[in-house]
Amino acid sequence: MDKIEAKDLNAWYDGNHVVKNVSLRIKSNQITAVIGPSGCGKSTLIRCFNRMHELIPGAKVSGKVLLDGEDIYDDSVDPVDIRRKIGMVFQKPNPFPTMSIFDNVAIGLKLNGVKDKKKIREMVERSLKMVALWDQVKDRLNDSGASLSGGQQQRLCIARALAVEPEVLLLDEPCSALDPNATSKIEELIVKLKENYTIVIVTHNMQQAARISDFTAFMYLGELIEYGETSRIFKQPEKELTEKYITGRFG
Repeated sequence: MDKIEAKDLNAWYDGNHVVKNVSLRIKSNQITAVIGPSGCGKSTLIRCFNRMHELIPGAKVSGKVLLDGEDIYDDSVDPVDIRRKIGMVFQKPNPFPTMSIFDNVAIGLKLNGVKDKKKIREMVERSLKMVALWDQVKDRLNDSGASLSGGQQQRLCIARALAVEPEVLLLDEPCSALDPNATSKIEELIVKLKENYTIVIVTHNMQQAARISDFTAFMYLGELIEYGETSRIFKQPEKELTEKYITGRFG
């Protein structure tokens, strides 16, 4: 079943056409990797999926993005509601440094109007357990989020996104700032999370895409060149450009 469908999606920054007529279907409870060289529109594409692209001055979007069949760009839709349903984790771990570990996870709940302190505590604990961080931080919840290691900070950011109970998780190069050990832990976590979430991950790491994704989209110069099951894309790509990129002959 499709969770997200893009139809003739286009995006611009200050007149630069960075995503060009992209149409693709993201399957529910699957991991979809978006690969391609730097500057090919990968991050912009996923930012269009939760209406974050439009927050950039001079940005523009055309086409449709359907979430469970409903167009998220319809005038009747509240973008804040979309961003709650479709969470995002960025390349560099970005915990709020002035906030405690607890408040870093709780902030989204509070912004969404949750006032019940017991419920907030339960949701924070649940989210930290989901990212396998609870046992490491349960005795230091009042410490700054910035006091954690890089890998722990990224898991904290994923917990923050999960706390508001999204349906989709967008991950923009979540491991690029991490060492191999922390990367391995984040990858294990992502695979586990697909039981409950639909996941889209932008990655430069071909091995990572091959290891953890079910579907792969290859982009080049703003266009979607090829999309399909990861095993096929990596073993038998239909397009010569895809094969050249995957085998490292360009990019």
